[in-house]
Amino acid sequence: MTVDRSELLHDKDIREPLFEFLEDTYGKVRILEEKRTGSARADVVMITPEFLYGIEIKSDADTYARLDKQVRNYNWYYDRNFVAVGSRHAMHIEEHVPKWWGIITVEETPEGRVDFYILRQPDVNPRVKDKRKISILWRPELNRLLEQNHLPKYREKSKAFVQEKLLEKVPPEKLWLQAYEELFQRDYTTIAAEIKAYKNK
Repeated sequence: MTVDRSELLHDKDIREPLFEFLEDTYGKVRILEEKRTGSARADVVMITPEFLYGIEIKSDADTYARLDKQVRNYNWYYDRNFVAVGSRHAMHIEEHVPKWWGIITVEETPEGRVDFYILRQPDVNPRVKDKRKISILWRPELNRLLEQNHLPKYREKSKAFVQEKLLEKVPPEKLWLQAYEELFQRDYTTIAAEIKAYKNK
């Protein structure tokens, strides 16, 4: 994809080509943008059948000012994390993210296209919190997980109660595969109607 820029690669130059690169690299993926992650916001969440990835974009025009807070929040929510950085940051980014974070470098080719290289593959995130991760799911999605696992509907209980029950009753190797499939199927055009229908039952 050819970019239109004066000097530096900006976030808007990187996003769409990055999504294409991730799809080419990982195959079956679902990309969610600007997902609330604790007190921060994840630039990109990538769902694969096995893992939930958080991806922070640091373009050439960005600084490291908020990165410590962003790293902390990403670590709570995602199985694996990446930072995608412009060439300006490529030599120094390892100093600013944990060793288990993957690093994708981004640069413009002489032809004006955006090129990506996985400088470091992500490893298992040792700080992910299941209670945080399951909070990404909406109530209708949690309800379908209850049904799949033959658990009570807990209609009078809170969302937090349902999250706890799923974590308690369903083996993690089964629960997360089901949860990621729900995220694959998430439809933003119908969720408001689903939630309204659930509340009116």
